[in-house]
Amino acid sequence: MDLSYAQNMEDMHLARLFEGEPAGFYIDVGGGHPVADNVSLRSYLAGWRGIVIEPQAALHRLYGAVRPRDIALDVLVGRSAGEAAFHAVDRLHGFSTMVEAHARGAAEFGTSYVTERKPVTTLAALCADQGATRIDWLKIDVEGAEADVLAGHDWQRFRPRVVLIEAIAPGTMEPSHAAWEPMLLAAGYRFAFFDGLNRWYLADEAAGLAARFPAAYLDWGSVRHLYDHGRARERADHPDHALASALAGLEPAALPLIDRDTIFGFLTKNIPAEDLVRPADSDMLDRFAHLWLGSEPHRFDPDAHGGQSLDAALRGLIGSDPFRVALGRIAAAHDGGFIMEG
Repeated sequence: MDLSYAQNMEDMHLARLFEGEPAGFYIDVGGGHPVADNVSLRSYLAGWRGIVIEPQAALHRLYGAVRPRDIALDVLVGRSAGEAAFHAVDRLHGFSTMVEAHARGAAEFGTSYVTERKPVTTLAALCADQGATRIDWLKIDVEGAEADVLAGHDWQRFRPRVVLIEAIAPGTMEPSHAAWEPMLLAAGYRFAFFDGLNRWYLADEAAGLAARFPAAYLDWGSVRHLYDHGRARERADHPDHALASALAGLEPAALPLIDRDTIFGFLTKNIPAEDLVRPADSDMLDRFAHLWLGSEPHRFDPDAHGGQSLDAALRGLIGSDPFRVALGRIAAAHDGGFIMEG
């Protein structure tokens, strides 16, 4: 059964839309945590890369450790370049916003916020600066500032094939798309699907993708959800239970940021030194991949490390994208990605 990382199965809908296509490029405005409730992680693991906008400093730092192939930027996106206030909500990072009224509304959930000044760029400038000539999908989730993001884009020059935008107002849960949908329609996009939280649009030139949307929202029970697995060390059904157990003694929340030599030492402390210098055996590497990569062992090719020592091959595994993400999955239940008691 597939593993969904997103809050509302957006990643599964994207997988259906682009099934069978080679690795592509995305822009994720309001990326949030790089693993927990994340829309773009599943695409990243499939070999895609993209631009992620995440103005919360602690979360932005995690992208460099967990998803280094992405271009992660600690900026705001608006109608024009400059500087603006950003209201970072404590603990409930998904409520952080440029709209202070929405940050104040998060207080009813027992949290607070701090305000800081941040640089602002436009979506058009972002695409130009990063050379984003092809954009397969664009996601916008900015807690009430969606209209400003859309207004700062050049829809003739940079045309994502698919656009998905959170269309429910923070707190009130009322529809919010009336404030920004006309801009998209005027730019040659057509409404395609509503998943209960986001409205999805297709560029006129990508209208053929419409047939790939399901007739209704996908069944929640048709996939696994990372949040449901709890904390990796405590749950044998967690995809990273074995890895988390092997790393017992290291702080789970800090795992993505711990240097790889320390990680390597923990994982190989019971392997005799003479075995580490011997040529790697593909069967042994396959076993390590299944033990350490949780739900992604197939993304490590043992045969690609033929002729290397076991030491070098295991360091390659520890430096791989799937391993980085496995550390992120473990940490997500401890570092504020998922709010869990205790």
